[in-house]
Amino acid sequence: MILVSLICISLLALTTLIHYEVLGLLNRRLPSLNVPPRTKLIAVMFSAFLAHGVEILLYGFAVFLLVHYADVGTFSGPGGSSLLNSMYLSAETYSSLGFGDVVPLGPIRLVAGVEALNGLLLIGWTASYAYIAMERFWSSSENT
Repeated sequence: MILVSLICISLLALTTLIHYEVLGLLNRRLPSLNVPPRTKLIAVMFSAFLAHGVEILLYGFAVFLLVHYADVGTFSGPGGSSLLNSMYLSAETYSSLGFGDVVPLGPIRLVAGVEALNGLLLIGWTASYAYIAMERFWSSSENT
């Protein structure tokens, strides 16, 4: 259980850092780009989607490695504890859709719980940033 807790803390730190860097880069670079405001907003959304995708992959790989190499749980459902099911479970959990046909069993449930809360926070952060970006770039396009 200590290993699972350490992995959870590491994933929280890593995903927060990734998100911070992606949004920080957008914040620094987008205002100076000589492209239409609509293009800047599209860049915000695609960059955020990419960041979330990377974060989901990190959780999915962590769960897969914990199940297969640390023997700290398994999955119930079709396909067993495959890499594909790990990624599916991660996307389902990160987005707070909840468990469906793949359910974690054992100590890895802690990773799923932490991922759900982390995903909720990071998605909220993205929504806040997207709102701020829309305010900034839509306001600047109205003035020109």
